[in-house]
Amino acid sequence: MFLFQYASEIILRSGEHLILVAIAMTVAISIGIPVGIFITRQPKLASSILGLANAIQTIPSLAIFGFLISVPFLGGIGKIPAIFALTLYALLPIIRNTCIGINSINPAIKEAGIGMGMTDKQLLLQVEIPLALPVILAGVRVATVISVGIATIAAAIGGGGLGVFIFRGISTVNNELILAGAIPAAFIALSADFGLGLLEKNLTKQTENKGNFNQKIGFILGIICLIIAGLIAFNYQQTPATIIIGSKNFTEQVILGEILAQQIETHTKLNVDRRFNLGGTFICHEAVKAGKIAGYVEYTGTAFTAVLKEKVITDPQLVYEKVKKEYQDQFKLTVMPSLGFENTFAMIIRGEDAKKWQIKTLSEVAKYTPQMQAGFGYEFVERADGYPGLSKTYGLKFANIKQMELGLIYQALKEKQVDFIAANSTDGLIPVLNLVILEDDKKYFPPYQAVPIFNQAILQQYPELTKTINQLAGKISTTEIQKMNYQVDNQSQSVAEVVSEWLKSKQL
Repeated sequence: MFLFQYASEIILRSGEHLILVAIAMTVAISIGIPVGIFITRQPKLASSILGLANAIQTIPSLAIFGFLISVPFLGGIGKIPAIFALTLYALLPIIRNTCIGINSINPAIKEAGIGMGMTDKQLLLQVEIPLALPVILAGVRVATVISVGIATIAAAIGGGGLGVFIFRGISTVNNELILAGAIPAAFIALSADFGLGLLEKNLTKQTENKGNFNQKIGFILGIICLIIAGLIAFNYQQTPATIIIGSKNFTEQVILGEILAQQIETHTKLNVDRRFNLGGTFICHEAVKAGKIAGYVEYTGTAFTAVLKEKVITDPQLVYEKVKKEYQDQFKLTVMPSLGFENTFAMIIRGEDAKKWQIKTLSEVAKYTPQMQAGFGYEFVERADGYPGLSKTYGLKFANIKQMELGLIYQALKEKQVDFIAANSTDGLIPVLNLVILEDDKKYFPPYQAVPIFNQAILQQYPELTKTINQLAGKISTTEIQKMNYQVDNQSQSVAEVVSEWLKSKQL
């Protein structure tokens, strides 16, 4: 049943994954092999170049993706920064193995070639590269397998690929979705390693016959180019998008992004490219500012405190008006009317613990925190309206704080790996897992109304968007969004189907 439901998307995402890896490897080989040859001719530069490539390899992939968001031309979100990052990671094994392969050739063979009157170019093309080819191809194999694995993280910046399933599965605690991304990615990596291994053995046998060897190389390169061109054509045929809609990396955000996307597709002639699970607030904010996405749904309290760095106030209308004005003046972004519900941070414990300690509020839980393990998302730990201010307001002092992806915190609480989590008040898993939301009795958190935010330049280009999105104003109640979250998280229904049914129920 699962395979029938997601078969077409698995094929599409696998194609995207192959495109990312194929293009990145083509660029990396085009750069890495010449650089490897260069340092065999300039050995004084070898340690510096290899050191730089090695340093790039040690940088966490998410850090590179995050850094690239604000870089002109190569940055932003989507496939270009993903390919650029993958290319950087693939360079080290290719450069190093090219250098090692050429330098390990018996000097007597090189001297014989020189004695026969060969130029440096002839020696390189007719002697050194053919003899070093097994070692060079070994580097390409390693780089390819690395790229296939790292490409899954590209989904965090809208690069597509099989990582879309993995991030979606983590955010909905759905192991089937995680496996839908992990298994094809592993298959691609193993197939690439096996295929390149066969190629390495086959080409090595041909080095004695130079003409046949060169013909083989030309034929294989031609086939690779045709495959890459076909994958690119297939990908763009499947995603002829004009408007890009983004979302953060948890269930409710994906649902809201899908609501925007289906609303646009239903009421305009525009196509929609969905770039969901983009990471946290700041990735989405930078993306919509730069016009890399047309819009996404934000929460007013998050915009007010985390983005604008304002002090907390509790008046919902005042927060909305200030956010609307500042976003327009500072960022050239349009803040549209609220969708109708508020999703505040929810401090949650297990129902059994609340009953055991007889606690209902954050003030009451404070004295128990020294014996509790807390689980927070990465963003909550850093935000101005997050843990630093919360702990100061209520005097929270946990025995340990574990930072993790938002999609994992409910599982961690259920398995008693943590005792206290920061989640969202509209999450569908709260009643399912018999959890208790502790009352914010000191009114620490600001109002968090869900509001669509769009790039003004894109709205001017497509004026029909404003009216279309404004039709959603006030249409989603807290009960309805919690029900949709429940349907996706607990009943494993697809986001697209859940949203489609909701839109029909509202006659939209």
